[in-house]
Amino acid sequence: MISPITSSSAVAAEQSTPKPTLLSIRNVAKTFGRNVVLRNISLEIAEGEFLTILGESGSGKTTLLRIIAGFESATSGELWMGPERLDQQPPYRRRVNTVFQHYALFPHLTVEQNVGYGLRVAKRPEAEIAQRVADTLDKVKMTAFAKSKPSKISGGQQQRVALARALVNRPRLLLLDEPTAGVDAKARREFWDMIHEMAADGMTVLVSTHYMDEAERCQRVVYLAGGRLVVQGTADEVVRAANLVTFEATGDGIEQAVRRLRHLPGVETAAVFGRAMRIAGMDRAALRAAIDSLDGTTLHWQEVEPRLDDVFIHMLRDTEG
Repeated sequence: MISPITSSSAVAAEQSTPKPTLLSIRNVAKTFGRNVVLRNISLEIAEGEFLTILGESGSGKTTLLRIIAGFESATSGELWMGPERLDQQPPYRRRVNTVFQHYALFPHLTVEQNVGYGLRVAKRPEAEIAQRVADTLDKVKMTAFAKSKPSKISGGQQQRVALARALVNRPRLLLLDEPTAGVDAKARREFWDMIHEMAADGMTVLVSTHYMDEAERCQRVVYLAGGRLVVQGTADEVVRAANLVTFEATGDGIEQAVRRLRHLPGVETAAVFGRAMRIAGMDRAALRAAIDSLDGTTLHWQEVEPRLDDVFIHMLRDTEG
């Protein structure tokens, strides 16, 4: 049996004056030999925006962040931060700081020494360094571990130290490259709560991730595939633009049913999530026919709104095709 679609109530977006552009990425391309990693990416990031770059491994996410940070040079294209050509400045002159997936903390330095390292390289006064380090450690809730070495704290705590090391430099743009990979669910949630607080205070944040729940928490989603910018918008806008049809089933026998459905016409994806199964595709009639072909099952089906992960898999199939 198939029930009618259940629809969540849409929340109207607040009308506000558009914020000025902080970073303008203009036709940026990157090749490594014959390998084309980025294909003419153009993107505007506003002051105070919280934006996610979503894509599978190899889609160009990290390369784009490295170009913005100055650790890679674009093969062609330009980066502008206000009236200045950002791509013509060395990394240390850019008001951009990055937290990479591998935190690269100095093992022989304490937490506070790691956080203050960049300020000492910049030859800031010791009193200023001490105050800025103390304030930043307080912000990321790591004051109690200031004298600890990285080997003596957890992975989630090391993640906070890496974040503090970026924040202490007071960047105009914070880049996060898959920052929660390899940490537990509790640390991941706490980290995102901190990032949201900073974004609410007006910091501009650009994060790359492959976690759908993280992408949905951001103001705008940018999807890269094969080095191309495929789609961008709020999570709801991206989902609506895909025009994807999704059905969900509950009941006994979903594991057996999902194996059969994966091979039927019109079924692009079929997967089990907890006690439910979801199938998705572009052809509603074909999906209904696939469901009707499951003779002898007692599954309860309903058409539901697609989720961002349904759309992500659909787009991935399209770009591969």
